[in-house]
Amino acid sequence: MGPGGEGGGPVEDGAVAGWCRALGVPGVVDVHVHFLPERMERRVWHHFDNGGPLVGQGWEIRYRLPREERVARLRAMGVRWFTALAYAHRPGMARSLNDWTLDFADATPGCVPSATFFPEPGVLDDVRAALERGARVFKVHLQVGAFDPRHEDLEPVWGLLAEAGVPVVVHASSMPVPGRCTGPGPIGDVLARHPGLAVVVAHLGMPEYEEFLDLAERYANVRLDTTMAFTDFAERTAPFPARHRPRLRDLGLAGKIVLGSDFPTIPYPYAHQLHALTRLDLRDDWLRAVCWDNGRRLLGL
Repeated sequence: MGPGGEGGGPVEDGAVAGWCRALGVPGVVDVHVHFLPERMERRVWHHFDNGGPLVGQGWEIRYRLPREERVARLRAMGVRWFTALAYAHRPGMARSLNDWTLDFADATPGCVPSATFFPEPGVLDDVRAALERGARVFKVHLQVGAFDPRHEDLEPVWGLLAEAGVPVVVHASSMPVPGRCTGPGPIGDVLARHPGLAVVVAHLGMPEYEEFLDLAERYANVRLDTTMAFTDFAERTAPFPARHRPRLRDLGLAGKIVLGSDFPTIPYPYAHQLHALTRLDLRDDWLRAVCWDNGRRLLGL
């Protein structure tokens, strides 16, 4: 049984910091947190409120709070490091989004400098500029952006990021609904051409868990984040196959599973993600690796 006591892990947000202390880590590193410019954030939240072709039925956003309150909430729970993932879904967005997220990181202790890109003319220059400003992680969303990661404009970008060793959190799976370029095939083709690329597969690749576990085992720098995986919410529609728990443990101890949450756009308490990981009963050394050590190494903290 993990440090969270009976039932596995913290149930309420107020218990997260104590859970971390009992686990023997100073906090958690969350590689999948979103902070967006206010206008874009309102639009994203509207989609989740109302559902639609990209989000299915949608869901109620638990942390619909002013930006400063959300940062304070993360700190109170012991989230020591977190990202500010934004993603461009059409041409002409990435540069301004990167200016915003990198400025936000500069002004927000604990926020890891984050950036995005989109297949369009000038994308390589935009990625270079973000790297020069200190970006430590990128995010692309193949479902919402509806673009093919094999696009010719992205070939030099993948090469640059592989050479730089900077990770890319990629929503590549068919969750919550499939897209024309989701699934393990397209991003798998990119990895075949750039085998050193540091890809972090969002949402543990749900519902194509097995195929994305295969990619993590095949490529040295492929990781998976836990975002929404194993929660009651996800298990109702995309349950993780119990037969793959041994693979999950091995990958976590090998540094290839990292904590992600999707804060603030989740329909349950932040603590529930940690509770869900604890009740997997993969032992405390696995939890320490996933929630602290692996994220720090990934992001160079």
